[in-house]
Amino acid sequence: MDQYTKANQLSWDERVPIHTASECYNLDSFKAGRCSLKSVEIEELGDVSDKSLLHLQCHFGMDTLSWIRRGAVVTGVDFSAQAIEYARSLAKELDLDARFVISDIFELSKNLTGEFDIVYTSYGVLCWLSDLAQWANTIAHFLKPGGIFYIVEGHPVGNIFDDKVEGQLAVHYSYFNIGPERVEGDGTYADWNAHLENRVTYEWEHSIGEIINALIGAGLEIKFLHEFPFTFHKQLPWMSQYADGWWRLPDENRIPFLFSLMAVKKPV
Repeated sequence: MDQYTKANQLSWDERVPIHTASECYNLDSFKAGRCSLKSVEIEELGDVSDKSLLHLQCHFGMDTLSWIRRGAVVTGVDFSAQAIEYARSLAKELDLDARFVISDIFELSKNLTGEFDIVYTSYGVLCWLSDLAQWANTIAHFLKPGGIFYIVEGHPVGNIFDDKVEGQLAVHYSYFNIGPERVEGDGTYADWNAHLENRVTYEWEHSIGEIINALIGAGLEIKFLHEFPFTFHKQLPWMSQYADGWWRLPDENRIPFLFSLMAVKKPV
């Protein structure tokens, strides 16, 4: 594990108790039966009954366990030992049959065997990955022939804007990968008032072209790319949350803030 990934791992270990206690994740309602998945992935993946699903970068497992509730046979993977420890305890508490593996994505072939009907990942995952070619090869390695890869994620176009001036969409950040970008600060998206000891993380920006070409290079066939003018969190201060749970700009149909992509591993 390189120095950048190690710094990120330490920060994510520290975030686990902050996130599990936060209103953002609302664990009480999840334990009572709430599905943590969002409408886009539910509609686009459809019926997952009895399908084997590998969830990459699963954090502490809420979405992983939601897929189990929808009938899938699921394995969750994350590089944070603290997150996986909590995921395992949560699965046991809810009497859900889940397998969780501690592993960096790039080391996963050394820590997990088998092939899956679906490889899934979502919401805030790609910025933590330095090498999308290696990521895509990992996905292809774990897919059965004919298996589906699915991602729903923040759109890279939405990440280029400065959020400092109310209502002004000024381009501030690079659309292309110039990482690693050093980020330092307290708080997390689940609690901006939290104090972190591990305040430094490293991120990479990936363009849509880089994402698609990495998957094609790994031998996967792109089935669709969908783009949406809304997102899963309050990405800019002047966004509003609508009744459907998604966050939008006042002029909501100008800019993509979310994308979903499905690819298939071609049968031999």
